[in-house]
Amino acid sequence: MSFACISTNNSKRVVFHLGQRLFSPYPIKGLQLKNRIVMAPMLQNSVIAKDGMPGEWHYIHYLSRAIGGAGLIMMEMTDVEPDGRITDDDLGLWSDEHIPAFAKIIEGVHSHGAKIGIQIAHAGRKAEAAEAPVAPSAIAFSGSRYRMPHALTADEIERTVQLFGDAARRAVQAGVDTLELHGAHGYLIHQFQSPLTNKRDDEYGEDLTRFGVQVIQAVKKEMPADMPLFFRISAVEYADGGYDIDHAIRLCEVYREAGVDVFHVSSGGEGPPGQRKPGNYPGYQVPFARSIKEALNVPVVAVGMLEDPMLADAVVSNGDADLVAIGRGMLRDPYWATHAAIALKQEQTHIPKQYERAYL
Repeated sequence: MSFACISTNNSKRVVFHLGQRLFSPYPIKGLQLKNRIVMAPMLQNSVIAKDGMPGEWHYIHYLSRAIGGAGLIMMEMTDVEPDGRITDDDLGLWSDEHIPAFAKIIEGVHSHGAKIGIQIAHAGRKAEAAEAPVAPSAIAFSGSRYRMPHALTADEIERTVQLFGDAARRAVQAGVDTLELHGAHGYLIHQFQSPLTNKRDDEYGEDLTRFGVQVIQAVKKEMPADMPLFFRISAVEYADGGYDIDHAIRLCEVYREAGVDVFHVSSGGEGPPGQRKPGNYPGYQVPFARSIKEALNVPVVAVGMLEDPMLADAVVSNGDADLVAIGRGMLRDPYWATHAAIALKQEQTHIPKQYERAYL
């Protein structure tokens, strides 16, 4: 092939042909991915998700992306209790009754050669539908639709940690290949790790990683030893006075020691931007992923407007990230991975036999 991506690492010149890295296999502990493409977790806010239960929409939605060639599908934010949902249309894993519906999706995804995980979360003060939302401190999220949250007591925190562990157990029973904790975008774990939202004067305020570490440990107890744990983190906050990348690196260092295997690096979500504004251009969050990867020598997922196949390939080939997550690009095109393979002139495009005539 005549085109190549040139990467320098420790003054060593390495040449990768287009697509060679994006479509290369990637092992993470016991998880073997066929390529570096992750379907980013994206809320469906589907009214058929009654009582947190995934339905036919979710089944078709996720299987379409598996057929379309994604290596790893990360199911949307799935909450550990009813009042932990952003809206009543979000998914949940607070009951054993949820397990069969998730298992059906997971089995279907596996039948099309993809791996799948679930992003486990609690919205905290951003739970719009909760009568009494909770948070580390009684500080409301901005906007009229958000209620003043109740500051969790120590006993309530212990209960919430257990809810995360219980949800992880159910996900494992449903057959997931991996799990992701949502510690970004202003949700509960993020609220505990941010000086803007954690004003406690107890041990959870003195150590901003304490809650996150306890959740990680509770979840790891329910996971097979060879199953990797992903953690989504906001690398910077955009509200005035928000933390920066150095704070995020310190958080990740502690979380890595607690058991996180891969960091999925995003940003913001804690409040309205102040002087610092989020980017609005392809790859604007990639430097955050690279900073965490270089500082901690840990696998990372980059995300944020990476749907141009050339850019996605370059992010991996240049060593900025080990995996790339495609969000809106995969909402627009369930077959993004297949089309990226064609654009990058890969021989193995994983086109379903039933569709091959359309690509001749």
